[in-house]
Amino acid sequence: MQKLSALFNKTFKYLIAALLIIVPLYPKFPFIQIPGTYVAIRAEDFLLATMAIFILVKFTPTIKKFLTDDIVRAMILFLSVGLVSFISGVLLTKTVVFNIGILHFFRRIEYFIPFFAAFAVLYDKKEKNLEFYLKVLMIVIFGAFIYGFGQRYFNFPVIITQDSESSKGLALRWTAGSQITSTFAGHYDLAAFMVLVLPIIISLYFVLENKLTKSLLLIVALSGFWLLVSTASRISLASYLISACFSLFLLKKYKGIVFVVLISIVLSGFSSNLFARYKSLIDVYSQKIMNLKIVDNNPFRFVVSAQETTLNKREATPIPAPSIPVVEDRSTSIRLNVEWPRAIRSFTKNPLIGTGYSSIGLATDNDYLRLLAEVGLLGFLAFMLIMVRIMFVFISALPLTQKFSGIELGFIAGTIGGFIGTFLNAVFIDVFEASKFAIMFWLLVGLAVYTIKNKVNEDMQNNV
Repeated sequence: MQKLSALFNKTFKYLIAALLIIVPLYPKFPFIQIPGTYVAIRAEDFLLATMAIFILVKFTPTIKKFLTDDIVRAMILFLSVGLVSFISGVLLTKTVVFNIGILHFFRRIEYFIPFFAAFAVLYDKKEKNLEFYLKVLMIVIFGAFIYGFGQRYFNFPVIITQDSESSKGLALRWTAGSQITSTFAGHYDLAAFMVLVLPIIISLYFVLENKLTKSLLLIVALSGFWLLVSTASRISLASYLISACFSLFLLKKYKGIVFVVLISIVLSGFSSNLFARYKSLIDVYSQKIMNLKIVDNNPFRFVVSAQETTLNKREATPIPAPSIPVVEDRSTSIRLNVEWPRAIRSFTKNPLIGTGYSSIGLATDNDYLRLLAEVGLLGFLAFMLIMVRIMFVFISALPLTQKFSGIELGFIAGTIGGFIGTFLNAVFIDVFEASKFAIMFWLLVGLAVYTIKNKVNEDMQNNV
């Protein structure tokens, strides 16, 4: 029986490692195309289904313990609200097509599977696999860098899912001035992933002492930062800086904060694309301010208009009003004028439970508005309950430097920073709906949460 249990745990360990490798690095080739949507069944779906079977086998004998976990119950509550919203969207508001809506609902369940897997793999306190997983993560980041570098300089194929044609798995080529996507479905997905993982690598660099390990971590960190800058995502760069600084603050590496900020700003300055996007944003809002000044140049000036008549009754030539050029930032304009108002309108149709998954299209570029639109106020609060309970676990680990050391210390500090950065990113990007990112997010957060919980439980037992 012990041999069977050991074999099961070893298989599960390598199954999680396979997830860490395949999800970020395997391009999003469709396996089974779903008519009427960009979404398709892909290779990682079968891997996650296999993982779900292992989780059921692991927890069926002790299902009560699994269901007593407060974060797991919050997830079940969120999915229950999503199911009710889906049924309502199909039957009542008629805002959801059944086959597309059910696929989106199952995707939400699928995204949580890695979190449950982290619970399962750390369920046995004797299993210490965190170092192994972090080595795999380093290989993944560097592998994504190699592929992204190849896209830019060696014509490696670009596989994206940002429109109906390219989502069929068409192999495109990088063009000068465009963003790097590497093995991800879009540049925003890649940028969000770097915001999540770079604080972990940076934290480990400042925590670990071995010179060879630090050298490898530095190479991986610079590789990941090159990818982040090459995505030209403005919000992601800002989120990364905040998340990395927060992680180093938790580690009390105050000089490290100054070092990381200065290096990041200097290196990001070499990206002409990113610099141009920031300059464009500044120019747009500077122009808007100038236009406001032009319109309100003299608010105390009174103009009296009167109809003029002449003896020969000729009409006066009208003097055209001075034209003010319309200057807009494309990304911001799409969000403010199209995507966000669409989500708000959808929310007002059914504020309590929303209009169902898939009811507002593929992109909203604000995950909080998407939640309100698709699953309503109840779904939004249920999702926030998950996050609040995760944050309570993180808070219970403070101060980190007194309760953890080595790899665990660096990983937990980095994950907390990446967690904060993801929350900021979600204001402008649908990060929790991007499959590659969402799967990795819930896996890494799950590993951090249950590493902390096990440590807290061990400390309580030792103090008894």
